[in-house]
Amino acid sequence: MFCPFCRADDTKVIDSRLVAEGHQVRRRRECGACHERFTTFESAELVMPRIIKRDGSREPYNEDKLRSGLQRSLEKRPVPTEHIELLISKVESQLRATGEREVQSELIGHLIMDGLVKLDKVAYVRFASVYRSFKDIREFGEEIARLGDE
Repeated sequence: MFCPFCRADDTKVIDSRLVAEGHQVRRRRECGACHERFTTFESAELVMPRIIKRDGSREPYNEDKLRSGLQRSLEKRPVPTEHIELLISKVESQLRATGEREVQSELIGHLIMDGLVKLDKVAYVRFASVYRSFKDIREFGEEIARLGDE
């Protein structure tokens, strides 16, 4: 690791600890040349699969799109941000677990709906109405009735 102060490559680790719930390692380092100290963070780089859209086009996975869709469906709902972040993390883990280089966008939609139905039923219906393109009030009613059966 190069020193950010003098660019020397002789740095040593003074202290290491887990942060971000064990998803990162924080390391305190000291330069052997200038003796300045600095902090680095290390995390695994996990490759997400590409997304195959309904029209057949392909695009890179975009966490921001997932987050904004969830936030729209959860707008004005009493759901803590931590729960949203956990759902995003769970969906991403499930996508990586497929081991595929490309996945259908429908898979992401189903994973989100599976998580939302447990998190907040109103948000689930909001998301489902957009995702499934409900045409009329009858389709809303059928989805709500399905929730009542569970």
